[in-house]
Formats: sequence, C-alpha cells, structure tokens
Amino acid sequence: MSTQTHPVTTPFEGGTILGYPRIGRRRELKRALEAHWAGRTSADELETAAREVRLATLRRLVELGLDPRDGSVPGSSSSYDQVLDTAVTVGALPARFDALVSGVVPLRDGGTGVPPSTYFALARGTDDQPPLEMTKWFDTNYHYLVPEIGPGTRFALTDDRVVREHLEARAEGIVTRPVVVGPVTFLLLSKPEPTPDGAAPDGFRPLDRLEDLLGAYAELLHALAAAGAPWVQLDEPGLVSDTLIAAAGATRAEVAQAVTRAYAVLAGGAPAGADRPDLLVTAPYGDLSRPDDEADLLAALARTDVEAVALDLVRGAVPHAPVPGLDRKTLVAGVVDGHGVWRADLAARLDLLEHLAARTGAGSVVVGTSTSLLHVPHDVDDEEWEGPAAARAGRSPALRTWLAFADQKVREVATLARGLTAGRDAVADALAEATAALSSRAAAPGVVVPGVRERLATLDASSFTRGAHAERVAAQRERLALPPLPTTTIGSFPQTTEIRAARAAWADGELDDDAYAAAMRAEVERVVALQTELGLDVLVHGEPERNDMVQYFAEQLDGFATTQLGWVQSYGSRCVRPPILWGDVSRPAPMTVGWARYAQSVTPKPVKGMLTGPVTILAWSFVRDDQPLADTANQVALALRDEVSDLEDAGIAVVQVDEPALRELLPLRRADHAEYLRWSVGAFRLATAGARPATQVHTHLCYSEFGDVVGAIDGLDADVTSLEAARSRMEIVPALRAAGYARGIGPGVYDIHSPRVPSVEEVTELLGLAVRSIDPGLVWVNPDCGLKTRRYEEVTPALRHLVEAARSARASLLAAAR
Repeated sequence: MSTQTHPVTTPFEGGTILGYPRIGRRRELKRALEAHWAGRTSADELETAAREVRLATLRRLVELGLDPRDGSVPGSSSSYDQVLDTAVTVGALPARFDALVSGVVPLRDGGTGVPPSTYFALARGTDDQPPLEMTKWFDTNYHYLVPEIGPGTRFALTDDRVVREHLEARAEGIVTRPVVVGPVTFLLLSKPEPTPDGAAPDGFRPLDRLEDLLGAYAELLHALAAAGAPWVQLDEPGLVSDTLIAAAGATRAEVAQAVTRAYAVLAGGAPAGADRPDLLVTAPYGDLSRPDDEADLLAALARTDVEAVALDLVRGAVPHAPVPGLDRKTLVAGVVDGHGVWRADLAARLDLLEHLAARTGAGSVVVGTSTSLLHVPHDVDDEEWEGPAAARAGRSPALRTWLAFADQKVREVATLARGLTAGRDAVADALAEATAALSSRAAAPGVVVPGVRERLATLDASSFTRGAHAERVAAQRERLALPPLPTTTIGSFPQTTEIRAARAAWADGELDDDAYAAAMRAEVERVVALQTELGLDVLVHGEPERNDMVQYFAEQLDGFATTQLGWVQSYGSRCVRPPILWGDVSRPAPMTVGWARYAQSVTPKPVKGMLTGPVTILAWSFVRDDQPLADTANQVALALRDEVSDLEDAGIAVVQVDEPALRELLPLRRADHAEYLRWSVGAFRLATAGARPATQVHTHLCYSEFGDVVGAIDGLDADVTSLEAARSRMEIVPALRAAGYARGIGPGVYDIHSPRVPSVEEVTELLGLAVRSIDPGLVWVNPDCGLKTRRYEEVTPALRHLVEAARSARASLLAAAR
C-alpha cells in the first residue's frame, strides 16, 4: 500500500484477470435473486446465496492458477450491476426516490449502508417511480444502470459492501483486489438528474462534479487500506470511448484534465496523510493510446502516480514508442481476449509480451485479460461435445478444441505468465497445442462453403435497394387499413412455466413432435385471443417456440453451434446463451413460416412475421474472428432475405426484422463509425430489400442511446421503426424531429424491464410527448421491448392501459381534425 510513488516491483507475476462471471456457474445467483424478488426468501437468505457464489468463484480462480496472496484475484462480484454498486457506494442516490433514500446517511455519520430494498428499487423501480435508465455497456451485450447526478447530489461513502466482501475473502485465505468503476468513467456514464419538471438542469454535466466525488472515492480507498487490501482496481473504460465522451458533453482534452486531477487526488493518498492501496487503473474495450492526439489519455494516465495500468491489447494497439511515466508503473498487458471465445494464439501472444517492456517503456509487464471475463461463459468443459444432442446443436469435439471460455482464459493467462517468467521451453507443449488447434480450425469443413461465397460475389447495388418509400406507403395503407396511432407489441409474450417445460421435454425427447406442436399452437391461439380482446391492431404470435431471439435462428442456420450451459449475464438476473458462429452461414429450410402462417389463420387482423436482424445475430453471438464482420453479416442477411420471401408467400403482410443491437456495435472511436454504419445498414437492407411494396417492414431497436445513429435508422429504409424510449422519457424524439424523420415510428411507452404496470396517465403522458414532436400520422404505440421476461399479471393490465391511452389520443386527434 502506498502514500507516494515508489520503485516498481512486479505484482501479479502469475498473471491476473480484470473480472470473472458473477451470476454463478449454474446461475445460482439468478435463481436466488428472483426468489427474493418474488417474496419467497428474505434478504438474509439472498445474501447467504450470494456469498456462496462469491466464495466459490474466488476458490475456482485460485484453483485455476491465480495467486491468492497478492491481489491477483479480482473481487468483481455484484448483486445486480457494477455501476449501480458504485452509485450506492458513493451516495449517488436520486432524490426522486426520497422515501427510500432520505434515511441513508454517510458511514462517517453513523450510517449503516444502503438496504437491499433500496438497492433493488433503484434497479427495478417502485409503484410510483420508474427505475434508473438502462443502456448498453460500451460495445457489449451487457447493460448497466445509468446513475442520475445533479448539482445537489451529496457524495460520501454511503455503503461499504466492497470492504466487507474483501474481508470475507480474507477470512477464506484469499487476498482479493477490489474492483470499482473509476471516478471519471462513473461520471461519463451518468446523466443529469432531472429537475422536478423532468428536464435536465441547463448547462450541467455530471463531469462537473468530479471534485466533490473524489472525496467519496478517497474515503473508500482509506477504508480498503484499513481492511488490508494491497490493491484496488479502478475501471476507466470511458477513456477509450469517443462516443461516450461526446455524449457526456465533454472533449478529450477535458477528460485528460479530469484524469490528471482524479489521480492526483487518489494516488496522492487523499485524505491527506492517509494510507491507501496501490492502484491498478484499467482501460478495456478499446485503444487508450492516441500518440498523435494532444489529449492522449494514456500519456495523461502515465503521468499520474498510480502504480499499474491495464491496457486492452486485443482491441487496442501497442504504443508506438515508450510512454513517459510508464517506466514507474506495472503494465498489465491485456493479451487474452475477454470479449470472445476463441482460443488464443499463445505463441504470437508470447512474442508480443517478450518485447512489450521495451516497446512501451513500462517498468514491468504482467499478463492479463483485455477486459473482464464477465462477457464469456464459465467453462468449455461444462458442455457435451459428443452424442446426438451435441450434433443437433452443432457442437463437435473439433469445435471444442478451438474455444476458450472464462476458465480456459484464466489458464491461458497463467500459461503466458509462466512463459514470460520461466521461458518458452517451460510452456512448449501448451504453445504447440494452441497452434495445432488454430490450424485445425482453418482447415475444417464448413468454415468455408463455396456456394455461400459465390452467392455473395453476385451481389450488386440493386440487391440493397427497395422500391420508393411513397409507393410502399400507399400500397401498405390500402392493404392494412390501420387506424391512426396503431397499436402493437414488439414480438414475444411471457414465457410461462408450462411453455418452458414443454420446450424442455421436447428437447429431451420426452414429448414427441406432434404433442409439442399442439402445445405451441394452443399457446399461439391464447396469445392471439388475448391481443384481440385487448384491442391491439397488429398482432404477434408470441414466440412460445423460441428460447431466445438469436439462439432460435442459430439452431436452424448452418455455420452455428449452440450451448447448453454457456450462460452470460445480460443485466440483473437476465442471462443469455450466445451462439457460436464458427463457419459460413446458410439457411437449409424455412425457420418461422409455419408458426406465422398458423397465427394468421386464427385471426383476420394482421400478424407480424418475426425475424432477428443480421447485425443483432452477430452482436449477440460469439462470431468467428477469421473474416471481416461485414462478410459474415451479409451471409446472415441472405439467409434472412430468403425467409422474408417465404413469409410473404405465406400471406404475411407485416414482417419485423429486429435490430436492437445496431447501436451496440457502433465502434467506440468516432473515426470508425462511418465504415461500421455502411456495412451494418447495408446488411439490414440486403435482408429486407426483396420485400414487396405492400409488405410493411418493421424493425426494432432498444437498450441504447440512439442519438449517434439517427441517420442510420433512417438509412435502414424500414417502413416502421420501434424504439426503446419509456425510461428516457422520449429522449430520442427531438433528435428524430431534428433529422426530419418521415417514416413510421413507435417510441416505446411501456418499460418492460421493470415489473411496474404503468398507469393510463403515464402512458398518455409519454404518448403526448411523442405526438407533439412527431407527425401523429407516423406514430405507432407499443412497449419498449418484447414481453418474454414479464408475467401476465403485469403484461395484461399494462397493455390494456396502452390501448386505452392510444384510443384516447386517437379520439383527440380525430376531434381536432374536424
């Protein structure tokens, strides 16, 4: 622990990682959370379950080779979200939750921390307050909760869970390195706390509160030092994101100044004279080094007195020349990919490591992951790779040798660390095995399929272009005859216990095909009948047959494999199993047509055909890294284009191609935006450009800040776009108006990520914000997202309120037109 700069000694010589999956190897924390939220268990019982998951994780990391003595093992657990954890730690509690937060006082004033009920209220909302807004964590499929910071936010150390968890681990003989979101990134991720009228304070930026926030961080470091923590990890991924910096209303130069000030205070030992742990500052998800930029944030960080810096050397580049100040620091070289599942080229990684100190000027170099391993499943060995079930899922013994999940990546880190300290001969067998796996993958059948490549080669500009928008509007209006402010949902309906049980029984061979189809058809009929009774205008079949909006398609497309236990946290207790896209993609048979045709047969109202778009399928899969993403996206797009054509032939008049991840994959560097938007928009257009004029093409986007991609949303050339907008209170609407957006638009009026049922008045208010800014003739009324994760007790009244609000607004519009 330090109060001043000292000569570099090498920590973490056996390697380290920046974080690890935290939901539990078998999703134990997910089940514990949901049992508590349902009222079946107490807060103490939840904490007992969470503690078991935390300690099992720490023991596993030691077993895999991380040193339990020196802070090599990260303490990166969370009961919901790491940004929320930081917010409650430093007292960033929104005033609108006054009834819950008014009794929370700083620890120095005798406070006892933030109760679980308050913590989860911020995450999930209350009867009278919506939860904190949720959006994507950089370019990943993880979602964080957005803190609300205002001029009056009172920062102080308000909760010491991170300290208690460090002591908990020490009692087990493991000295962890507590992980906290860094102060600059925390403020960049935050939004201005709304004033009582819902507006943001004029000219205020959360970053303006840095000086006040640093006192709370200094209190935390002092408490951790007292608890014996030798190191603390402060995550600063915001430093690599031009997009986030701009969205926060800042410049890179201002962020460089913030970094300089923050770490002058924190690395200088504040509070004055207090001891503190050594500091590891991380910059994952991109390139921190910009040597040609006057505001080179790596240079700014290197000039501070922090003891170690972690760089992402998978997404980012190695600095071109030694960085002044880095000679006094340890460089944690992120050479093992924390973001993907492909086995590392260990020989090439070791080549880089052996020359890294000289190239960067670092005082010492240790091996690490590029990001937290939060984004990958636990263990390749949890899966079955042989047998009929594995074959149906596209898994094979060969594929297994190409992959590295979290546990394998920890072993890769340990192997490289040993090679760096003991020499190549000490790890020769591991290097040879990795090289052989890479060669096997390159030559495997299905990785390259000539027919798929030949079809791509025939594409020209006409393949990406649909007919004139005005012609389509007229044809669709005549075919669909919809009222003003038409109502619809986004696609999925609640997946009940009975649906999941039937699907599992069918997958296990306990339910035959006919019985399974009958059960799913009965559910489709029930969902269609419910929508009809509620008065919705454009219906969906509810997707009972789909376990996940990406996995469902991956199971039916060549070139994919799916897992049984490859769970990854998406947000809170929500987990997904990203498919593995390993080869060229094609569609052997129709995927959705039978279900859409059946749903349309039981109602005269239009039923949407539901597809997941090519960009989202890539974003929510682990995608091959041996060819450009654009090529892979176009392969998926061609498969979807064939599906759209088959849906039209089956009589489906509305086809929705969801792209919730369009904004998610937007590169963090602004200079890379144009090329990404070129191919991502192009892939969507390739999938939909073959649709007939009278077929209404919808798309859906969610989980993101959309201001940076308004032009791209228009460029998709969809007839109707629905957007997540309820939590942000229609923040996207002014940008759409300013851009002159003139297509159908459905800004969400029902936040489905909270169990709250919005009142008719709430929905009416949000709908009013939309129609006052956008031509009412373009507006659709819909929830923010699909309803799969909600219960019918919530969904039915919420949709009833949505329809009632739409009818009221419709009547007002018609009356005003008379």
